[in-house]
Amino acid sequence: MDVQASAALISQIDGLVVPPGQLALWAIGQAGFVIKGGATIAYIDPYLSDSIADDGGPSRRFPLPLDPAQIAHAQVVFATHEHADHADGPTLGPLMADSPQALLVTSTQGRAIALGVGVAAERIVVPRLGERVALAGLAYTALPAAHYQYEVDAEGHSRWMGFLIACNGVTLYHAGDTIVIPELLAALDGTPIDLALLPINGRDYFREHQENLTGNLWPREAVDLAVQLKARVLIGMHNDLFDGNRVNPAMLFDEIERRAPWQRCHLLQPQELYLYAG
Repeated sequence: MDVQASAALISQIDGLVVPPGQLALWAIGQAGFVIKGGATIAYIDPYLSDSIADDGGPSRRFPLPLDPAQIAHAQVVFATHEHADHADGPTLGPLMADSPQALLVTSTQGRAIALGVGVAAERIVVPRLGERVALAGLAYTALPAAHYQYEVDAEGHSRWMGFLIACNGVTLYHAGDTIVIPELLAALDGTPIDLALLPINGRDYFREHQENLTGNLWPREAVDLAVQLKARVLIGMHNDLFDGNRVNPAMLFDEIERRAPWQRCHLLQPQELYLYAG
């Protein structure tokens, strides 16, 4: 890890002024993002370790963009589901310790991971699907996802989630890991979305059955979903971290050209800032 680069990124996040009606978004790899609107700073699916490689899985394609032990400004941390590249114990432990004001919003399975690395139970929220909750200058709603199954318990807690986040006058949809299911479309029907963060790494037999990798939307599906949701901007994600679980990113822009040539669309590099201003 480049400690100076990590400190510089944290300083940029702290120092950037984000006026009403705007939202700053930093990519930190895979499905991980930092968002800032006004004085509110939130992290979504931060994977800031190499724990997957330590457990015998693949290594990262690029160095850690941030040191979780340097993050003291988080007010909310979202972890969409239990997989280590979304709810990572070696990330959540130091991040939550150094941001004692932060609450973690995650699944029941993510809660168990956080408890295992010393996060206090009272700092963990397991949301019910469809409930809008105001917290630390933003409002979030947990949304259905399927990776690949739609799995919801009797109390409305889902194993896989996306999040609709309203912050500073901007609405962001982070899909988590998912394929398209009717429940997802129904939950978002008629909801204005400024930024749609959608996985684009696809899925196939060989990854599923030979490498035990559960996939996501193909780029074509991500484009069609963004169009269906009338999202103002599509940001592709979950396609940069592991060599064996990604597709050529040009596929996304090929599908944009074929299916929705006027759809605004971006792919962000690790540590890159995208400022949405309408």
